[in-house]
Amino acid sequence: MPNTKNFALIGAAGYIAPRHMQAIKSTGNKLLAAFDPNDSVGIIDSHFPEADFFTEFERFDRHVDMRRRAKNGEQIDYVSICSPNYLHDSHIRFALRSGANAICEKPLVLNPWNIDGLLEIERETGRKTNTILQLRLHPSIIALRERVRSERRDRKYEVDLAYVTSRGHWYLQSWKGDTKKSGGIATNIGVHFFDMLHYLFGDLQSNVVHLSSDTKAAGYLEYEKARVRWFLSVDLEDVPEGAREGGQRTYRSITVDGDEIEFSGGFTDLHDRSYVEILAGRGFGLEENRTAIETVAAIRTGKTSSVGEDGHPFLRKK
Repeated sequence: MPNTKNFALIGAAGYIAPRHMQAIKSTGNKLLAAFDPNDSVGIIDSHFPEADFFTEFERFDRHVDMRRRAKNGEQIDYVSICSPNYLHDSHIRFALRSGANAICEKPLVLNPWNIDGLLEIERETGRKTNTILQLRLHPSIIALRERVRSERRDRKYEVDLAYVTSRGHWYLQSWKGDTKKSGGIATNIGVHFFDMLHYLFGDLQSNVVHLSSDTKAAGYLEYEKARVRWFLSVDLEDVPEGAREGGQRTYRSITVDGDEIEFSGGFTDLHDRSYVEILAGRGFGLEENRTAIETVAAIRTGKTSSVGEDGHPFLRKK
């Protein structure tokens, strides 16, 4: 296939890596090399059993560099990055300096100034950083954005967002429980929702934090076209009682002016769609991430305020 692209993957043992492997395969491309310090990567056999695999970054680096120098059609065109959040910046830099474009999972980076540094390396190398902002490709979100853009109104939308994805005791013992590595709850499980809100409702105007802990966070955001009360948690007790009694461990809800936005389905192929867009030159780049990264960085470092009328209903139940 003349348009086949060669991929390398960093973080092959991670939770999200299989979606990237599937997306590489479904778009007709090849995974030539993968890296992870953990060798529990048997999932590769379901997609690219012939891919070279490394548990030491130095050897992976040397392999990618050898391919770059070989000039035999086996150079790496894209590096997909599924590593822990705090390593994204470094691994994007590696990809760009290796002559490849980067495809990075959310969050792109932990701090806004990391984006500025990556922009410089993009200019130096002529390569591009793409990120997975999959909610921008969800049909329900696209439809809502068209509605927001077409409606003329003299008041802002009233939005409530709640996302609870319960995790076991392992969570706080992993890198995800270390704020310096994950960025905290708002960054780790919420950054794509904050990107979605910016995508739907325009520039961010106000950011108030009501709660910030190891397992949950909540606050109030005001955008050009919306007032948003939000709540995020990895605590099973925050799943509404009725759903919890039914065995549900995850809860996701977004209401706009009291109307529920249904987007519980349609997630399974969003990575595939993301890769199609990236390969067509329509990927979401560094600047498109800036508002969401600024939002979560401010939540992480800001002081908490008392809860008033702008507090999320879940928070007022505490």
